[in-house]
Amino acid sequence: MAIILITGCDGQLGNELKTVSRSYYGYDFIFTDINTLDITNQEQTSEFIEQNSPDWIINCAAYNLVDKAESEPEKAMLINGIAVKNISEAIKGSECRFIHVSSDYVYDGKSNIPYYENIPPDPPSAYGKSKLAGEKYALLHPASMIIRTSWLYSSFGNNFVKTILKRASEKETLNVVFDQTGTPTYAADLADAIMSIISGVIRNQMAMNSGIFNYSNEGVCTWYDFASEIVKESGLTCKIQPVLSKDFHQVAQRPSYSVMDKSKIKESYGLSIPHWRTSLLKCLKLLKQ
Repeated sequence: MAIILITGCDGQLGNELKTVSRSYYGYDFIFTDINTLDITNQEQTSEFIEQNSPDWIINCAAYNLVDKAESEPEKAMLINGIAVKNISEAIKGSECRFIHVSSDYVYDGKSNIPYYENIPPDPPSAYGKSKLAGEKYALLHPASMIIRTSWLYSSFGNNFVKTILKRASEKETLNVVFDQTGTPTYAADLADAIMSIISGVIRNQMAMNSGIFNYSNEGVCTWYDFASEIVKESGLTCKIQPVLSKDFHQVAQRPSYSVMDKSKIKESYGLSIPHWRTSLLKCLKLLKQ
C-alpha cells in the first residue's frame, strides 16, 4: 500500500486533495497541517517522515500573502524555502517521491508569449523569490517534481473568486486590473491531475519524470475578465470597471504576463486540462450549494 503524505492539508489544494482522495482506494493518505506537522521545524519534519516512511510527499504548505511578504520576507522564506529544504533533507537517500507546488510568480512577468519551464526564472517580488528558493531545495532530491501553478482558487479557503462574489454582492461597482494577464487554476483540477500522475506511476502506466512542470487551466484572461465572468455567471448586477495596475495600490510587483505553456505536463502524463471558464462554473455551482 502506497503511503502518501500531504502537507498544508487545510489550504485550498490540500482540501481538494482530501476530496479527491476518497476516489482512490488502496492508498494510505496522511493529511497534515501545521498543528500536526510543522515543516519549518527540521527535527520534527525528520522524525515525522522517518516514523511514517511515506512513498510520496505532496507539499501544499505555503506562505501566500504576496504583499505582506515584502515586509516579512524572512517568514515567507522560512515557509516557502527553508521548510522545503527540511523535507528534501529528511528524504535524502530514500526512494520517496516528492511533488512540490510552486508558482507562476517565479517568472519575471515581462514576456508576451507563454512561459516554458526552461525559461530562466527572475521573480520581481519577495514572495516569488521565496517560491524559487523552495524549488531549488526540492530539486536537491532527485525524485522531485515541481508543479508551477497560477491564480489558484477553490470552494475552500480564501481566494479571488470568493472575494469578488462577496464584494460584488455588496457594491454597485468594483475596480479590477485589466493589464495583468494569466490563467486561473481550479484547485480541484490540479488535485485531480496530481493524483492521476501518482496513480499512473504506482500502477506502472507511466514513468515519474522529475523536474519542473507548468499547470493551470486552459485559456487566457486578465483579472478584469476573470472578475467579469464570476459576476456574470453568478447573476450579480455589480459593474466591473477595468483599471490599470498603477492606479490600484499593491505593495508587491505582480507579473503583467504569466501565461504558462503546459505542453510538457500534458505530454508527459497524458493529462487533459479543462478550460478555466468550464472549471469556474463547477466551482460557482459548489459555492451556491
